[in-house]
Amino acid sequence: MTYCLGIKVKEGLLAIADTRITSGTDTTIKKKITIEQKDKFSLFIMTSGLRSVRDKALVYFNELLETTEYNKLYKAVNAFGEQVKRVANEDKGSLEKAGFKFDLNTIIGGQLSGDDEHKLFLLYPEGNWVELGQGAPYVIIGNSGHGKAILNRILDENSSLKLSLKTGFLSFDSTRVSSNNVDFPIDVALYKKDSFHIIEKRYEKKDLEYISTQWAEELKTALENISEGWMDDAFNKLD
Repeated sequence: MTYCLGIKVKEGLLAIADTRITSGTDTTIKKKITIEQKDKFSLFIMTSGLRSVRDKALVYFNELLETTEYNKLYKAVNAFGEQVKRVANEDKGSLEKAGFKFDLNTIIGGQLSGDDEHKLFLLYPEGNWVELGQGAPYVIIGNSGHGKAILNRILDENSSLKLSLKTGFLSFDSTRVSSNNVDFPIDVALYKKDSFHIIEKRYEKKDLEYISTQWAEELKTALENISEGWMDDAFNKLD
């Protein structure tokens, strides 16, 4: 399984992806964030689904980037979507015959020369997409059930990138402790609006384990401090 999170705030973009790849009983570590940068062109791609579909679509897309100039991110997203559909035409039948569902959800974020601001898109396996914006500051693909609560409570478009990274890590950590198929290391990509420069950082478990411990302790303390008067009537009936 996969955990990939994309966040868009006014200050910029954040991407977080775990690196665990499970195939049968084998577990390996592989990057799930691809970054493309050149003059006035910065984007990242994260995927959830069949690794073979991802790799083939990325090869086709990288070939396009060698010969085609895109000035707006949605055009690059359209181009990647076309490559996903191309892979579907080539491989979907044989994959499904072998018992595999053709599946590739993609998060693409960045800013190109013609974009007035940074953008964040969710691309579906069929090649269609939605743009994330006001009212929807984040998107998760893969194992999304455990990590949404803190994002929903904390994030909005005015959140800083530092708060977004802190919240995003705790979202990942909630998923990690609730699932055995999402784990460290995690890769983080940061993009500041109009900079056309993406910073990438990998965090190992040893780097952030103390944050996980602190968060667990803070939660326990906060719960102990929650008012209990509202429970008195119910518990008095037990006496």
